[in-house]
Amino acid sequence: MDSPDSDGLLAEQLLRLTRRLHRIQSRQLEPIGITPAQFRLLRTVAQYDAAPRMADLAQRLDVVPRAVTTVVDALEASGRVRRAPDPDSRRVVRIEITDEGRATLRSLRSARRAAAEEILAPLTADQREVLGGLLSALVDGMPERHC
Repeated sequence: MDSPDSDGLLAEQLLRLTRRLHRIQSRQLEPIGITPAQFRLLRTVAQYDAAPRMADLAQRLDVVPRAVTTVVDALEASGRVRRAPDPDSRRVVRIEITDEGRATLRSLRSARRAAAEEILAPLTADQREVLGGLLSALVDGMPERHC
């Protein structure tokens, strides 16, 4: 039977693993000159068929619009995205990924795979499959947050 202490231990282990993954990923991203938040936004922009609005990005990333503005400013300054006017509304700004942004994403995907491999190295292929299933069950079972 599970005790509250074992649940607390599991939560602590998940937090430690998350912190470790974040440190490894940050170390991998640093030479590319991008932060984890910038990587996440760049990846999200690339997932859209048409250039998204800032509000679309804030909603998808579950952050306040001001946070998106700050990250877009940094990505625009580095040439990875650009702001473009919406053809249907002069008040709407869309965010487009540039060729530089696509090249950065290719580099970042390699860094992300290397970070995952470093974390998962102690596990066998079967253990990785079980872990993937367990993590999917946790993620799929989480209620949506609304700010």
